[in-house]
Amino acid sequence: MVFGTGKYRYTVAENWDKTPDGWQWGWIPAVATDSQDRVFVYSRSENPLAVFDRDGNFLETWGSGVLPPEAAHGIYIDDDDNVYCTDNDNHCVFKFNRNGELTMTLGTPGTAAPADGDPFNSPTDLAIASTGELFISDGYGNARVHKYSPDGELLLSWGERGTGPGQFALSHCVRIDREDRVWICDRSNNRLQIFDTNGNYLTEWTDVPQPNTIFFDPNDDVVYVAGLDHEFLIYTSDGDLITRWGGAESSEVPGEFLGGAHGLWMDSHGDLYMGEVMLGENARMQKFIRQT
Repeated sequence: MVFGTGKYRYTVAENWDKTPDGWQWGWIPAVATDSQDRVFVYSRSENPLAVFDRDGNFLETWGSGVLPPEAAHGIYIDDDDNVYCTDNDNHCVFKFNRNGELTMTLGTPGTAAPADGDPFNSPTDLAIASTGELFISDGYGNARVHKYSPDGELLLSWGERGTGPGQFALSHCVRIDREDRVWICDRSNNRLQIFDTNGNYLTEWTDVPQPNTIFFDPNDDVVYVAGLDHEFLIYTSDGDLITRWGGAESSEVPGEFLGGAHGLWMDSHGDLYMGEVMLGENARMQKFIRQT
């Protein structure tokens, strides 16, 4: 079965993830690929950070003794293959180098900041600007975005609860485009809000159904959106919908979604990886192969 339309057409690599015997996925809130196209799957399971090659062969696990089994939420890999894991239950962001060694922790494990205040209270994701500055969405307990220096100094915070510009119902994901604009998935307000790197509101896209995660194609002016309502959408950079698949109903059809589409990343070949949530103890990891 082919999903999408035009040059944005994909087939599904069924049973892509070849996990070791006895493994069971929990929710899969996050996935990312590095410069070698290694696929990092961050899940709520006994093996929270698992690494695969692009064909789905299991390579190794990371974060033993650091990452708890039920706290995964966001992942980001920078140009130097540093891996940032956002742990919403322990209120932390962990940075690992390309060899899997822990090099920085933001936040105090197990300690939440006051709601609508300082970092962190159930943070959700991280992204990095061209300057190396870190932006962290702090969305479940707080309704904030925090800006850090590359070495972990807090520089700026913004946001409060609400529906107006610069307010959030749930700042669920942060990503940064090629113009260094900061995009926030304001999921429960069904919109994407866009800011400059100083937190100044620029504009927003409305009527985006429960956006969990977004991804910017590095080679094209399109925005990919994984939505909680069992669907995936592709927009132009101007906000025009190109294609979508999935829908409001849970589906066992490969390529559609049993749970909410949550984790989202693209590898160097243009193939997409998506993880699902809202499936009780189990979840599904899917790879979509770009058709050329």
